[in-house]
Amino acid sequence: MPDIRILTEAELRQFVTLDLDVVAAIEDAFAALATKPVAMPPIMRLDIPEHRGEVDVKTAYVPGLSGFAIKVSPGFFDNPKLGLPSVNGLMMLLSSTTGLVEALFLDNGYLTDVRTAAAGAVAARHLARPDAAVAAILGAGVQAKLQLKALTLVRPIAEARIWARDPARAEAAAREASQELGIAVTASPDARMAVKGADIVVTTTPCDTPLLLADWLEPGQHVTAMGSDAEHKNELDPAALLRADLYVADSLAQTRRLGELHHAIAAGLVSADKVFPELGAIVAGRVPGRPSSDAVTIADLTGTGVQDTAIATLAHSRALAGDRGTRFAT
Repeated sequence: MPDIRILTEAELRQFVTLDLDVVAAIEDAFAALATKPVAMPPIMRLDIPEHRGEVDVKTAYVPGLSGFAIKVSPGFFDNPKLGLPSVNGLMMLLSSTTGLVEALFLDNGYLTDVRTAAAGAVAARHLARPDAAVAAILGAGVQAKLQLKALTLVRPIAEARIWARDPARAEAAAREASQELGIAVTASPDARMAVKGADIVVTTTPCDTPLLLADWLEPGQHVTAMGSDAEHKNELDPAALLRADLYVADSLAQTRRLGELHHAIAAGLVSADKVFPELGAIVAGRVPGRPSSDAVTIADLTGTGVQDTAIATLAHSRALAGDRGTRFAT
């Protein structure tokens, strides 16, 4: 039996970072979802409401990749009160040929953070205006900072505003992002002020009530909503989807069930069987992306198993190349 390679979050952080190669891997995964016979079962979900806990299990087999990932992703949103992170988890990588376990990534959700931000970059690359220079980030957690960094990889972002319900967290996130990215990042005291005049708006929260209203949207804006990865989560006013000239799902089956689209359907604003394009089809050139410079576009990113398989495969490849991690004989 071949050895299993085990890597911790600290080890993974040394050689898997948010960069253009990671963005390309996630972009290829979306394209595969539109062009190849990908096997991606529905998300398995477990709720533990008394502790504001949720656990998602995602996986996908992508033809052409040597392995496939199975990811367990818990989110317990009262954990910060206990001095613990709200998100953790792990990934297993198994051989697509034999089914044997090849690697175990004890990443505490780090790889998910990176691949989620990379998906935001893919959405912006294909849906935001090429000259987009001003970003508004709603939220001030880990993903808020990563999403802003991701935007700078694909668009000429020169200015950003960060808003959060906790002004102190917004201030801290703005300082940190400004220092890391070398651009002007400020904390906004009001969400609407943050959005006004922005070219790209990214929502990054676990909110269950909308924080971006439809009448705030302006011509030419692109919105990436990435926090609504469960049925109860809702960052966008459902009417915002009616304001959009183009709505794009990462997986239409998923966004009908648990994304922003789910809430527009529940509100009776959109038919449950209405067909919308998926991001992978736009990446693959099968359907057009942004229709015009003054169009309003929305990307509804709920997180897909192909992203997990893509980032796990890339991490394993880099681990092998650098002989990283601990080899465990089975």
